[in-house]
Amino acid sequence: MKELQNKLAAHKSSTPSRWKEKAMERRANREWLRYSHEIAMMMLDKMEEQGITQKIVAKRMGCSQQYISRVLKGTENLSIETIFKIESALGLNILEPAFTTNR
Repeated sequence: MKELQNKLAAHKSSTPSRWKEKAMERRANREWLRYSHEIAMMMLDKMEEQGITQKIVAKRMGCSQQYISRVLKGTENLSIETIFKIESALGLNILEPAFTTNR
């Protein structure tokens, strides 16, 4: 038993796990995460339709490909400015329906 414990200890990470903290954050932010996931799915569909990559979207938005990757994971808290840039880069209407009124 001691030998097994020693082997497991040898593979222990030097940094503590944050899985519980992250799970609690997801639970607390479930509603906005749902919107972030929806926007990510809209982006992925449009990117596939246009045959473009994350790198191209990043160039159009003036940001890094790594940031686009985080957005596409659906876990990024998006500002209105970022949503506008996504709309412009991909030709999507994400916010516009919310501001359109039938007068």
